Amino acid sequence: MIPNLMAAVGAGAMQGFRAPLFTALIAVMVTYLLTPYVRSVAIHQGAVDDPAADDRRVHLKPIPRWGGLAIYGGIVVALGVVMPFAYPTTKAFPAYLTSMLVIAGFLVVVGALDDLYQYKAKIQALVLILAGVAVQFFYGFIGRVQINTFGFPIHGTASYIALGAFAVPVTAFYIFVVTKTMDTIDGVDGLAAGIATISAGTLVVIAVYSGQPRVAIVAAAIAGAALGFLRHNYNPAKIFMGTGGAYVLGFLMACLSIVGALKTAAAVSLLIPVLVFGVPMADAFIVIIRRLLSGQPITQADKRHLHHTLLGKGLSQRQTVLILYAAVATLCAVALFIVRGNHV
Repeated sequence: MIPNLMAAVGAGAMQGFRAPLFTALIAVMVTYLLTPYVRSVAIHQGAVDDPAADDRRVHLKPIPRWGGLAIYGGIVVALGVVMPFAYPTTKAFPAYLTSMLVIAGFLVVVGALDDLYQYKAKIQALVLILAGVAVQFFYGFIGRVQINTFGFPIHGTASYIALGAFAVPVTAFYIFVVTKTMDTIDGVDGLAAGIATISAGTLVVIAVYSGQPRVAIVAAAIAGAALGFLRHNYNPAKIFMGTGGAYVLGFLMACLSIVGALKTAAAVSLLIPVLVFGVPMADAFIVIIRRLLSGQPITQADKRHLHHTLLGKGLSQRQTVLILYAAVATLCAVALFIVRGNHV
């Protein structure tokens, strides 16, 4: 039965949503089943988030971290199962995708260590910048994680501005911003995992509309893994994804948006990441501005994030999360409407 199912998936992988949906299903199951084991390991190793560490914490009792290990495992297993069947006659894992997964694995490990040793913000930033630079140098004829041009609509026609030597730093900075904002918004049970599910799911649809099946499959793996983890992370959370989880989700989605969403029509290419990642980016922007205005270092943690503001209004964690889910879903719906309109 399984071989027949896999053959069917392989035969139709280049069309529609069948392969992405099957990939997401595998990622959901693997991450869901793997998370309790990772939770036990985190507790045994002392990777636990203590609410007494600072006043930013909104949970009341120690919660184990390291959920990113389960998320990463779900993504890798799902892609390892589906990709060979989806691409039986060509390279299933081109250089750019292999480098994405390897570097994401490195970030999961660094994030897990950060959960234990609390690295300084400068070290974390350096690691993310280096990851954003490194991923650009692994590519082939199939694809590359690099922003080479900016597209602008001028009088109804597509106009492109080549970045040239600035392509590497611009790409690295973009990857850093998306990855770090996914980390900073992870302050309430289920928030980052839910946002990642919605955003990655949106990238799936955009990729299908744009005729990019490989991107759709990878995005589906990310969405499925985030959703599988969300079952354990939704309030009241049994485990947190930790720095590693936020890093792997943010990094992979940032890279994927470069390979996929930023290759859409020039008239909308710049809008897509702004809309899909709009809430985490807006949250980070608002926090930085408020810290600067108050004379506080921008790297100093505080309770100025959107979720803290909503909690301060008297909302519960679940109400706060649902409001931010709705905001993310609304922006993603706008992105899909725009992309769909450019492919009709």
